[in-house]
Amino acid sequence: MNLQPTILIVDDEKHTRDGLRRLLENNYDVYVAADVAGAMNVLEREQIEVLLTDLRLGGDDGMKLIDRALKMPRAPICIMMTAYGSIDVAVEAMKRGAYDFVTKPLNLDKVEMLIARAVQARKLEQENRALREQVDERYGLENIWGDSPALHEVLDTIRQVAPSSANVLIEGESGTGKELAAHAIHNLSRRNKAKFVVVHCAALSPQLLESELFGHEKGAFTGAHERRIGRFEQANGGTIFLDEVAEIDPGTQVKLLRVISEERAFERVGGNQPLRADVRLIAATNKNLEQLVREGKFRDDLFFRLNVVRITMPPLRERKEDIPILVRGFLRHFCEANEKPLIDLTPDAMDALLTYDWPGNVRELRTAIEHGVVMATGPKITLRDLPMAIRQAARAVSPRGISAAEAFGEKASPLDLHETEKKLILQALAATNGNVTAAAKKLGISRRTLHRKINEMNLAKKSAKAAGAGADKRSA
Repeated sequence: MNLQPTILIVDDEKHTRDGLRRLLENNYDVYVAADVAGAMNVLEREQIEVLLTDLRLGGDDGMKLIDRALKMPRAPICIMMTAYGSIDVAVEAMKRGAYDFVTKPLNLDKVEMLIARAVQARKLEQENRALREQVDERYGLENIWGDSPALHEVLDTIRQVAPSSANVLIEGESGTGKELAAHAIHNLSRRNKAKFVVVHCAALSPQLLESELFGHEKGAFTGAHERRIGRFEQANGGTIFLDEVAEIDPGTQVKLLRVISEERAFERVGGNQPLRADVRLIAATNKNLEQLVREGKFRDDLFFRLNVVRITMPPLRERKEDIPILVRGFLRHFCEANEKPLIDLTPDAMDALLTYDWPGNVRELRTAIEHGVVMATGPKITLRDLPMAIRQAARAVSPRGISAAEAFGEKASPLDLHETEKKLILQALAATNGNVTAAAKKLGISRRTLHRKINEMNLAKKSAKAAGAGADKRSA
């Protein structure tokens, strides 16, 4: 397969086409055409990276060719050749999207240099496109997994707020996916072609955080050997995400308030020149900012600026019905990453995941599944393959709780996550004599969610029978 960059030369003068072909063919895969029709035939048939066309093509117009080429799905980088008297037309071509122009008679060294720069620009463009696609794949809404009402509410809010320019405050415990939500907001916004810049505020001292956010001038403090561009300047036109915003010290809070107000101004540390940045701010915290405002530890005016739209990420213990969905996604990811065939969980392992309280939330579940994939020696992840904290919590379940032995017996059939969920619900209802509120509490889900699942799984009759069996067993 030919891996050389592809170039299309379009000129109605044969000697020019041939001369350029000879100049370039050692380093490039060169195509030639004499007119617009011939050029379009090549462009539609081949993936051309650089189009070098004359302005005058007999009765054709090179400007029209560039216009058509730039509208193609994978448009080439376009360079125009023109006489000195038509430079104004070449400048117009650049305004309409052409990369550059060269004048005739051609300086071949300049042509080679210009094409080399164009090829490098195309390479960077392709790398950036691939990077954006990877980011979109990793941080799109489709990768915020779950089907619980609490999560649907979060996703609906993200979809609604993303196209706006409003600042967003994301609250939630550690590990609930606040940064993932922030990425999704950026990727669904009009700013998604610009940068998404992350600042972990808790990891930096006050002086370092101020320098990180706003930059510093050379000599501003000991060790400032050169000017540094801050994160707000880097994020200009895009989004800045301040993680753990509650950790920002009062002095930096004042400067942050200024840059996100109507003034949108700041100075680098050690500088006095006002700078401005067009930035959307998304902040996240695992603390109660309103309480910190009441205690005088966080500025109320800054809180109101940040809290234009508030999103609360639910802890995993309040949406346990999402655990089977998350488990499937993490299993696929880690089996592929560790070059293992796709494996499953035994019923007692899944039981342990469903009854554990998950203080570390989705991040802890992700780590637990990675641990299980790495430690599993058979075709399934067993309870003993899971982290110690989960195994200990499973052993501590009370006799009236939902234990693996009660739900499935020692010789369990292969895991079916839907069936597992049904059996756990029936077991909880039997243990609570059909009390839906108590069963929901035991399962770690809301009463409304349990009612919905009972209806979806047609468990109304079975739950009544299970409740009766539980009562009979206790009276015996």
